[in-house]
Amino acid sequence: MATIGYVTLGTSDMARAKAFYTELLADLGAKLLLDMDRIAFIGEDMGKPMLAVCIPYDQQEQHPGNGNMLALNPGSKEMVDKLYHKAIELGASCDGEPGQRIPDMFYGAYVRDPDGNKLAFFRFG
Repeated sequence: MATIGYVTLGTSDMARAKAFYTELLADLGAKLLLDMDRIAFIGEDMGKPMLAVCIPYDQQEQHPGNGNMLALNPGSKEMVDKLYHKAIELGASCDGEPGQRIPDMFYGAYVRDPDGNKLAFFRFG
């Protein structure tokens, strides 16, 4: 099976999106890897899954998809909490505070980035 190369989130403000995601994901080892004006790739290296932020190719207004969500597993409940609070500090809005969602199975937190895209930080167990 193929692995995920990258996930793309639309933005109406490239500078804001790059700043938000590079700062948010820095504690996970991510950095800006490639910046091509209307699209930028953020991750550990080009050979691992990345997050891309972009101005929509069709030049139409960016809007978050209903039901679309990027879910990141940072490895621990403590990192879920840390990323949630960091995202809020960076301008995200709360879409579900950190907490145990399914007893002994799923711990998660939800935010919307400054463009309204939904993110989840989660940990199984």
